[in-house]
Amino acid sequence: MTSPRTEWRRPMVARDPQESHRAASPLELLFDLAFVVAIARAAAELHHAIAEDHVGAGLASYLLVFFAIWWSWINFTWFASAYDCDDAPYRALALLKMAGVLVLAVGVPDVFRGELGTVILGYTIMRVAMVALWLRAAAGDPSRRRVCRTYAAGLVVLQVLWVLLVLVPSPWIYVGAVVLIVAEVSLPPLAESRGPATPWHPEHIAERYGLLTLIVLGEVILGITNAFAGALNEAGFSIGLLVLGLGGLFVVVGLWWIYFLAGDDEGLTSLRVALTWGYGHYLVFGAVAAVGGGIEAAVDVEEHIAHVSPVTAAFAVAVPIAVVLVTLTLLRRLTWASGSLVPGLAVGGAVGVLVCAGLAGLVGDGVSILLMGLVLLAVLVAFLLTARRRAGSSGTSAVAHG
Repeated sequence: MTSPRTEWRRPMVARDPQESHRAASPLELLFDLAFVVAIARAAAELHHAIAEDHVGAGLASYLLVFFAIWWSWINFTWFASAYDCDDAPYRALALLKMAGVLVLAVGVPDVFRGELGTVILGYTIMRVAMVALWLRAAAGDPSRRRVCRTYAAGLVVLQVLWVLLVLVPSPWIYVGAVVLIVAEVSLPPLAESRGPATPWHPEHIAERYGLLTLIVLGEVILGITNAFAGALNEAGFSIGLLVLGLGGLFVVVGLWWIYFLAGDDEGLTSLRVALTWGYGHYLVFGAVAAVGGGIEAAVDVEEHIAHVSPVTAAFAVAVPIAVVLVTLTLLRRLTWASGSLVPGLAVGGAVGVLVCAGLAGLVGDGVSILLMGLVLLAVLVAFLLTARRRAGSSGTSAVAHG
């Protein structure tokens, strides 16, 4: 039986990367809820920027703030995979990290106005928690002490530089942000090179990424719901919004099915592959959430309250879909996941949805997005049929040579 003292504080030792049935903990699921808010606010601001025809500036701000959201999730997720001891101090620091995420979420609209102060404040709170966690891991895992201390020291230096960045005038603040982003993503490979790699769990990491995928798909669901709400409101029935909502439903089902076609955990066999796969998901997560913002902008176009053309709104949906298809296929070629789309199907699907967006000026956003959804489903069906044929051929070959 575990004593109350042990429950209060356990040694923070390295987790076994081969641990059976490792799954996301209730604390991790609670932690993810804070990101629901931050991602929703980022997608909403992108939606407003597109609808007001500030696409370029809005996209740049979205990419910056989504990096901040995604990177804070990455930092804790990979640490937890290696060192989660689930005692009271660990939970307290995780909740402090959550508080920082919520402050970051409050500052999301400010980023679209060129102000980074609130987001940096949120990061400062999160970094206090992460530095404390890494120092605790250093104390509990002597063989990786140098690695853990490098993480802790690197986070302190980076956060000091982020705070100083507030003093830099625009537009140089954005140049500084890009430089610091490069430094941020360079810290993990640097730290991991200074000793035995931290023992992250491949199955656990793949599951955690799948759970965040469901969260960003929720932004697409929100856009679909608003389309249906507009179609069925008291002012009258809108066939255009109904078609748009149906198309959005096809899109979200297609994206969900394609993402969960394969399990990536078996391919996460080295630090290089894991980092490339993990970093590449920035494009996947950001693009999926952007689909939701694009659908919301298309709803505004259908309701005649947007200052942007149907074609622009349609491309705001099609471009991120294309990014998801191509990026996900490349990442799964890297991990040799058995359920990945073949490159030809991914590129064909990407081109197909972009062509559908180009038709929006003729057929409207509703029909355009419906066609995008049908293209995604066609890609999915083609893949399933191809996989079935290959499985049949392999079975026949095995029998012939048995």
